Amino acid sequence: MDLEIDYRAVFEALAAPLLVMTPDLVVVAANNSYLKVTGRGRADLLGRPFFAVFPGNPDTPNDPDGQGAGRLRASLERVIATGEPDTMALQRYDIEASDRPGVFEERYWSTINVPVLGPDGEVKLIVHRSEEVTGFLRLLWRSGERGLTGARAELGSLETDVYVRARELQDLNEGLQQAHRQQRQTTSALRETIERQRQFVFDASHDLRNPITGLLTELETALSEPDTDPQQILRKLLRGTERLNDIVADLLELSRLDTATPAATEPVDLGRLVVDELERRTLTATVLARLDQQVVVRASRIRMSRLLANLMANAERHTTTVIEVIVTTAPPDAILEVIDDGPGIAPADRERIFERLCRLDDACRRDPGGSGLGLPIARQIAQGYGGHLYAADHPTGARFVLRLPLSA
Repeated sequence: MDLEIDYRAVFEALAAPLLVMTPDLVVVAANNSYLKVTGRGRADLLGRPFFAVFPGNPDTPNDPDGQGAGRLRASLERVIATGEPDTMALQRYDIEASDRPGVFEERYWSTINVPVLGPDGEVKLIVHRSEEVTGFLRLLWRSGERGLTGARAELGSLETDVYVRARELQDLNEGLQQAHRQQRQTTSALRETIERQRQFVFDASHDLRNPITGLLTELETALSEPDTDPQQILRKLLRGTERLNDIVADLLELSRLDTATPAATEPVDLGRLVVDELERRTLTATVLARLDQQVVVRASRIRMSRLLANLMANAERHTTTVIEVIVTTAPPDAILEVIDDGPGIAPADRERIFERLCRLDDACRRDPGGSGLGLPIARQIAQGYGGHLYAADHPTGARFVLRLPLSA
């Protein structure tokens, strides 16, 4: 499953108040929770130095730096110097009222500053997380003044709020972890796909080079040996060109199957399809056909002809004397089988043969000119119409089975 995470939306939705600044302590981002808790808008924050937006309270007793501003600055400088997170002790840091310049509101915060490192290991950004605990501390102070009994209801309400907030954070964290796992899986699958495509291009280029090299060799021979029979040279050139054309046609067909939706469908009688294919081919082996009547599927007749032609070509390369073609039904499926009496396919290789450009040793020996694309194309066509093509058990030879949904 493809999943593209909108990290900006995630940042904005986080319940924890978060602000991001550069190593020069200039604010570059703040999420909705931070804006709410500080009573500021983004226009008040973005692009401005942090301590210009939140100056220390000069009237705070026993704190010449102004209500924790010096301690916060020291924490940020430690993060920049070490590249490590820095957790601050609970501190008072008053905030100037947004609608009353010069008037500071008493606030208490639990703060952690976390670095974001670049590829070179240097601090590129600082994430400033600051949870306000003013209400909680005031409640504790009141409970101390009035006794725990008098504040029990307030503490119970606060405990519920804290629990709900913790559950929300936990659920959000679990959701982010799941999204991260899905993204990693998607990225891994994408890397595998890119690697398969890279290998496919390499193998296809190699297969194209062989007939091109053969053509060049024949042409060089004809030029260097004037007495060579031109008809013989032309026949070799024709075979090489046909081989090259077959490979290019297969590559184009795969490209169409990969990038396009299945061709328009129509009712296709599989028995009639087999009869037409056998009449069209110049057969090199005896073919025994057992064809049930009215076995109809919905597909593209042109692509189904290509699928059958590929199966027949594969059977002719490997058979010894006889090829069987069977059309029958096993509701809800229509079934087409092509069976040869050749050496067969080992169970371990029955999936490999559907990989692009995969050619087993026996196939290379029997037909050095094969491309290794016929069976992958046939399977991809079958899958495009909700079917499945596979190699099945058979006492002698290879047995290919195509299953497609019967037409209603």
